[in-house]
This record gives sequence, C-alpha cells and structure tokens, in this order.
Amino acid sequence: MELRLLSSVCEKIMELLGQNKIDRHQRQLVILSQDSFYRELTPEQKAKALRGQFNFDHPDAFDNELVMKTLRDIIQGETVHIPVYDFVTHSRSAEFVTVYPADVVLFEGILMFYAQEIRDLFQMKLFVDTDPDTRLSRRVLRDISERGRELEQVLNQYINFVKPAFEEFCLPTKKYADVIIPRGADNLVAINLIVQHIQDILNGGFTKRQNGFQNGHGTPRQRRPSESSRPH
Repeated sequence: MELRLLSSVCEKIMELLGQNKIDRHQRQLVILSQDSFYRELTPEQKAKALRGQFNFDHPDAFDNELVMKTLRDIIQGETVHIPVYDFVTHSRSAEFVTVYPADVVLFEGILMFYAQEIRDLFQMKLFVDTDPDTRLSRRVLRDISERGRELEQVLNQYINFVKPAFEEFCLPTKKYADVIIPRGADNLVAINLIVQHIQDILNGGFTKRQNGFQNGHGTPRQRRPSESSRPH
C-alpha cells in the first residue's frame, strides 16, 4: 500500500459520491490521513530529518495514542481536531483541521493496519497494491515538488528507509485486508464496488440488512447519541 496512491483512491471515492462538493459541516463521508499524526520530533531527530536520515516509515514515527483517541472520539460521533503536519520543517503547525461527525470515515495511511488495537477499530480494511516503480516515481515527484527535497536525498531515503520499511512493516499487513485493490485509482471496477458499498451505508441499506429494520433515507442527518460510525 502506497500512501500517495491510497490518497488518490480516497479522493476518487469522495468525487464519485459527490461528497467533495458538499459543505464540510454536512458531509456524510470524510477522509483522514495517518500523515497528520506524525510524532513531534526531538531536536536531534529533527536534525536527522532535515538531512534525510530519519525513518518516517517506521511505526514508531506515528503518534498512535493520538490516533486511538481520535478514532474513539469519531466512533462516538464527536467533532475532532486533526493536527496539521509541516513536511518542510518536520513539525506540527499551530493550526488544526476540524472534522465534523460523519456516517463513513476513510482513514488512509501506510501503516494503519500495523497496530492491532487500531486495526480492530475498522469495519472494513482496504489495501491498495501497486508495483515498486510506481511507488518510487510518485514519491520522487511528491517530495521534490511539494516538500522541496533534492533528488539525491529522496533516492537515498527511499533506498535506506522507505523500501526496507515497506517490506518489513507495511507489506505484511496486507493479510489483514478485507479487499485488495490493484492499480489504485486506475482500478475503476474495484473503486466503483467500494463506492456502491459506501452508498449503501449512507442510504441505510447496509444497516437494514444487518439489523432488519429501517434506518435512514440517504440524506445528511444529525447522529443520535446512541449511534456511532466506524472508520474504514
């Protein structure tokens, strides 16, 4: 699973459901990213990061305690505040993004299935699979254009950290996936199946089949305290 490609899959799902055109206060579907939950670095770690010598693809790079708290608050239907991470300075900014209660939450990230306590919170787990060349080319383009990195630094980090971490920590979590999507956002057949499943949830059909009674009509609604959404 490659973060950039997974992001594009989530964005495609959002687009096909028309949720990207809805005011964020009224959206039934929202997207969160594991990238928002990088830990605060010590001065020594930040110095390494600026030299391209810090492993951001290791599970310890993420603030899993904050991930857990955020997910639990989401499940309870609460409004949450998501940190904003600055990839140029390698630090959290003073800003945050407010995410309002929604019926479906897509939480994307390269290591979202690594920790069992986090993995068990998801109702459906999707693994976006793609070839190594595509992963590398996407990372090079992103890091140079968006994060101001030099090509040599990007390639060194990929060889020394990204590729080994992918093989050790990310790829083994593929076995936990309920659905595997080859070719990412280009796989419209798979994405349309996921979109249909989410639409079914938004329309109440999924809940009807599970519980055997009517529950919603596919319009934005205020969640009752007894209801909860689970991230996907």
